[in-house]
Amino acid sequence: MRIRDWQDILEDVVERDVDPDGWRAVAGDRARGVGEDMYLAHPRAGVFVLKTYAKNPYEVRGVGGRVARNLDDEIGSYLPVEDTPSRFALQSPPADEEHAESVATRLETVVKTHADAPTRPQDFFEDVMDALESPAFGPMAYDQYDRPDELEGLSETFEDAEKLLDAELDDLIEDDDVGRGFM
Repeated sequence: MRIRDWQDILEDVVERDVDPDGWRAVAGDRARGVGEDMYLAHPRAGVFVLKTYAKNPYEVRGVGGRVARNLDDEIGSYLPVEDTPSRFALQSPPADEEHAESVATRLETVVKTHADAPTRPQDFFEDVMDALESPAFGPMAYDQYDRPDELEGLSETFEDAEKLLDAELDDLIEDDDVGRGFM
């Protein structure tokens, strides 16, 4: 595993040529210390892990890496299923004004269509993400106050990668003096 900046990992996810709605995510607090952990997985793209923290209210820093090239049954058992209520999405801004207008028109059509018909929340979300040309979206197991059980399972499965990434993130946190609080 090659440890890289967390934003580089997200760029890798965005650039993958896979079905955008095939992604799954699991996220929550780090087991020890400041920050959050997040796993992103897709059957054809593999499994990525991110460890991040807020350096200040305006800047997030972190590290990550690709920990598996594909999903097996064990890893898949920790990932949320399609009807999980929480969702995540990665977005890229429109390339130019013409592209932005095209995306806005498609989004307007989706919203009007769903306003006039009975809609499941998952269907509305998927149609909006398609209209916005989201490169990655799907169900997410997330706990903003703790660690979901699924996150614990993935952390145990990728224990060696977790140790390396935790050490790297702890070095960033120490270099930034985040442990002392904001002044």
